[in-house]
Amino acid sequence: MMRKFLFAGLLMAGVVASAAERPNVVILYADDMGFGDLGANNPGSKIPTPTFDKLATEGIRFTDGHSSSGICTPSRFALLTGMHHWRRFHGITQSFADTVFKPDDFTLAKMFKSKGYNTAAVGKWHLGWGFDEIKNENAQTEEVVQWGKKKNAYKPSAFDWSKSIPRGPLDQGFDYYFGDGTINFAPYCFIENDRVTEAPSVMMDTKLFKEIPEGNWEFRPGPMVEGWDPYKVLPTLADKAVAWIGQQKKDQPFFMYFAFPSPHAPIIPNDEYRGMSEAGPYGDFVCETDAMAGKIIQALEENGFGDNTIVVFTADNGPEKYAFDRYKNYGHWSSGPSRGLKRDVWEGGHRVPFVIKWPGRVPAGSVSDETVSQVDLAATFAAMLGYDMNAQEAVDSYDLSPVLDGEGLEESLRVATVQNTYAKIYGLRKGDWMFINSQSGTHSKSPAWYEDEHGYSKQTTAGLLFNLKKDPAQKENLYASHPEKVEEMNALLERYLAGEGCAPHAK
Repeated sequence: MMRKFLFAGLLMAGVVASAAERPNVVILYADDMGFGDLGANNPGSKIPTPTFDKLATEGIRFTDGHSSSGICTPSRFALLTGMHHWRRFHGITQSFADTVFKPDDFTLAKMFKSKGYNTAAVGKWHLGWGFDEIKNENAQTEEVVQWGKKKNAYKPSAFDWSKSIPRGPLDQGFDYYFGDGTINFAPYCFIENDRVTEAPSVMMDTKLFKEIPEGNWEFRPGPMVEGWDPYKVLPTLADKAVAWIGQQKKDQPFFMYFAFPSPHAPIIPNDEYRGMSEAGPYGDFVCETDAMAGKIIQALEENGFGDNTIVVFTADNGPEKYAFDRYKNYGHWSSGPSRGLKRDVWEGGHRVPFVIKWPGRVPAGSVSDETVSQVDLAATFAAMLGYDMNAQEAVDSYDLSPVLDGEGLEESLRVATVQNTYAKIYGLRKGDWMFINSQSGTHSKSPAWYEDEHGYSKQTTAGLLFNLKKDPAQKENLYASHPEKVEEMNALLERYLAGEGCAPHAK
């Protein structure tokens, strides 16, 4: 197999920091941002992303990096635990749903905290809370119409908003949290640590908001703070992250997980970003996302943390279905060379931007085509911290150190990578091969004009097999012509689904 690591410049000495020089870690996690939206990945992108592109020139850019799922909650869970979501669940948490975590779950934040780090989560959580603990007896609901269907939604009076809300970020190892929970789910308010900053008192009504420039509001009904302005959410989150960084001290390292609510729908770029891209309002929203990341990175520099902070930039899944119209209207395909979008098991559902800037370790301008997953951050940072991970922790996580250090790998670091969004349909990546145990990887149905233009046709085989090196757009199904490869990959997938961990330390 060809060497998997390409780099510019010589490897730098002192790749492992001493205990006194423990690097800070900041994860910037975009929401519904496609691989092809990042300029560094796609020279033809019609969206300027100068902050993220600069990160890529300062660190290592992965061309084959993946989230665990094609939707929000599962990928976030996998990132924080080093464990694929499908071992626990598949779907997203709904408004007022309980936590997806178990009390003894390993998380990145718990690991960093155990090693003396200050820890913070800012932004979208979407992993559940213990709202039932603050629900009033005989909590009342109101009948509303959502997407043409009647449903019942909790009224503001259903909860005692003066109480602390358990089972949120503070219970997963974070010392501090500030965010809106999930931008398109109730309650519509800010939460700081485990309490709302202002009690919701009215029901959400999109008629009260400034006009949306693209797509739909995507808001679920429920309690809202009076005067709530969704356009202020992203800038407020960035300001809170900047403020928290400004409170940190040089003698204590920190870990911050900043989860953007953008460019997820509702697509709501603020006025100063309108027209910045050539890909419509969505492109402008990506520009605003990039600018907010720039504020956070500038805060690191201004507070003297720039040379000792690892910055990871990636996204939870591929772009939303509005990408089809964006392609037709602006000639910009957010998934880059890949087929598929958010929710799909096709590559476009889970192949995402993935950049790691690691001063003093990763040479600037490095590029790797190694297949990596967000679950791998757990084992990688455990190795950095000297954290002794047991066989039950981060069971799907590989230590990326050989890739970061530029070792010439003769074979892929990972044995295989599993992709999944909904129950029963899985993709297994092994080397150049992608096996899907279904007749289709589609959930976000493609328009007929798009299928015709790209030469996609309905498949009749029981499963799918593609050589991604030769066929990155997944057009040529090799399932029937390579039965031995199908059998081999299906057998490995079944072993993982039966409980075997993907990671070496979990065996």
